Amino acid sequence: MNTAELLSDAFGRIQEAVHAAVDGLTAEELAERVDPGANSVAWLVWHLARVQDDHVADVAGDEQIWTAQGWYDRFDLPFPADSIGYGDTAEDVARVDVADPALLTGYYDAVHRRTLTYVAALRDADLDRIVDRRWNPPVTLGVRLVSVLDDDLEHAGQAAFVRGVLLRRRA
Repeated sequence: MNTAELLSDAFGRIQEAVHAAVDGLTAEELAERVDPGANSVAWLVWHLARVQDDHVADVAGDEQIWTAQGWYDRFDLPFPADSIGYGDTAEDVARVDVADPALLTGYYDAVHRRTLTYVAALRDADLDRIVDRRWNPPVTLGVRLVSVLDDDLEHAGQAAFVRGVLLRRRA
């Protein structure tokens, strides 16, 4: 297995987890929070997709799928186009209201396709490229991609947990 195959497999696991967390939920369930300060499935999936879109677009030197393909307009959220959810308040989380689960998975799938296209061309030596000098030590491409994977898998797991709670309430 080479670098591109490893990263493709890891990002594929996020896609599977996103679909498993969202599929079959109603708009109300997507927006429901287990307590007033908790994140909803909709916010968690939107946020993890935004993080991946933002970070991969940055290292690839591309425009984000969010704006390039019109997802910002389709979601019609009350946030600036560059918002990715970091630092969101409980009130902000409540504003992520998605009527159609396919909107969430559609956006994630578009981000996923671009991510796979990007990582398919990577070689081992590429992972040592410095992509962010604001940190000490500076962040390499490999570290940035692992950070995205880690963050996204954590949020996908949280979305799966919330889904499980919601489905048990439904029963």
